[in-house]
Amino acid sequence: MNVVITGGSGLVGKYLTEMLIKSGYNVAWLSRTRGDKNKIKTFIWNVRQNQIDDEVFNFADVIIHLAGAGVADKRWTTEYKDEIYKSRIDSTALLVNHLNTKPHHVKVFLSASAIGFYGYNTPLNTTETQPTGEGFLAKVCKDWEAQINSLRGIRTAIVRVGVVLAKEGGFIPEVSTPIKNFIGAPLASGKQYVSWIHITDLCRMFIHILGNEKLSGVFNGVAPNPVTNAELTQTLANALHKPLFLPPVPKFVLRILFGEMSEMLSANQHIIPANAVSDGFNFNYMQAEDAVNQIVSKK
Repeated sequence: MNVVITGGSGLVGKYLTEMLIKSGYNVAWLSRTRGDKNKIKTFIWNVRQNQIDDEVFNFADVIIHLAGAGVADKRWTTEYKDEIYKSRIDSTALLVNHLNTKPHHVKVFLSASAIGFYGYNTPLNTTETQPTGEGFLAKVCKDWEAQINSLRGIRTAIVRVGVVLAKEGGFIPEVSTPIKNFIGAPLASGKQYVSWIHITDLCRMFIHILGNEKLSGVFNGVAPNPVTNAELTQTLANALHKPLFLPPVPKFVLRILFGEMSEMLSANQHIIPANAVSDGFNFNYMQAEDAVNQIVSKK
């Protein structure tokens, strides 16, 4: 099968591309430039100009939509919040409009979303049935998913991604730097839950859904065992063989440093992957300690 990935050059996109190719899929990316990137064929699209190469839909059997401005890349100014929103909603609308109105042979549409859908403070053991929460990211995810759900005649699935653990980006390199410099500390109270997932398990989940024609709907892209921010930070410090002795960074300090983004950094999200587990997905990394140790020791 031919798979087209948006956001293929991002952290998850690169891992997923490699794993799909190893699994026997042909993979191409949607990009703003034509040609080959890392030996991957690219098709052109320009979301701001509402343009996309029609050849995408002649090639693709599957579209995996990962594109979107990084929510932790910049301070959340009004302008950057608009970019975060439009990069997801407008890109999805562009794909959905073509799929709903023009000829194609796409059979499956898989998309990322985020556990931000549930808001910044969730009940324990939140599953996919929990309604939308409050806050900026909840609105982004709600509107993002609404676009996906307007697709007609195609098997669709949404993976609400949690905190991704990987060597190349996200929590581990961001938190490793202060820990290595002896200034690492939990955030806010440290008691808030973090719903995490090892990047290979996340990519395996996408491939698991893709390969099972009976699967559709929403899946929480998290491991089954959330941990507190303090526990995850301590686990990383242990893996790095560094002490962690500073008190947690107070929430008001996070607000001064990061503005509105501090709500995301101190979110209390206890999410479980009920649908993935019930549909037979097996995690390679069930415990945060195992995931962190594997990543830190990886060469």
